[in-house]
Amino acid sequence: MDINGKVALVTGSAKRIGREIALEFARRGARLAVHYRSSVDEAKEVAGDRGAVFQADLADTKSIESLFAGVERTFGRLDILVNSASVFSPSTAEEATPEHWDAQMNTNARGPFFAAQHAARLMKRGGAGKIINIADVAGEIIWPGYLPYSISKAALIAVNRGLAKAYAPEIQVNAIAPGPVLFPEDYTEEQKRSAVERTLLKREGSPRDIVNAVVFLIENDYITGELIHVDGGRHLV
Repeated sequence: MDINGKVALVTGSAKRIGREIALEFARRGARLAVHYRSSVDEAKEVAGDRGAVFQADLADTKSIESLFAGVERTFGRLDILVNSASVFSPSTAEEATPEHWDAQMNTNARGPFFAAQHAARLMKRGGAGKIINIADVAGEIIWPGYLPYSISKAALIAVNRGLAKAYAPEIQVNAIAPGPVLFPEDYTEEQKRSAVERTLLKREGSPRDIVNAVVFLIENDYITGELIHVDGGRHLV
């Protein structure tokens, strides 16, 4: 699929990796639907003159429904969905509460599933589409200190495979599992060093590494159901 001229929705595109993906789409000529939860000013910066911004709480299915209704009213179609929005906070098995569990699962797995469901309905009208889920190496390795988060990303990897089967052949669904790229703001220097040391390449990745993988999956029309690790070999350690 050629990105130029396509309508692309990137969730969580006001900040971090979602922002970088959206800006690359804009550089390549896409018509941007910029989703945000609370960072409206940043979202408007990403959208620029050609894009449009949409607020939604992806933990709420009614809000997701409104998001896609707005995209349809504004653009009349949808060609690309990148599920980038995510929440990330620590909790061990003993510390986890139902509220923390729900917050991780609803945004990181349930939200992408129902976003993809709505996206696929629009994409099928055009006969083609691309859905890309930003997973995490934590979904395979499972981090004890971030247990509900890791489980939510494991669920997203399963969602990715299931949707690839459900929406073939018209729509290709793939996922990317980043490693240490754009550390959380509350990470200490020791946490950063530890994360880098657990990669084979012994260095931090960059948002560009993730963006390049997203573009590759969109432009290649013979890949679906795949999980691409962009983690410096972290999943092998």
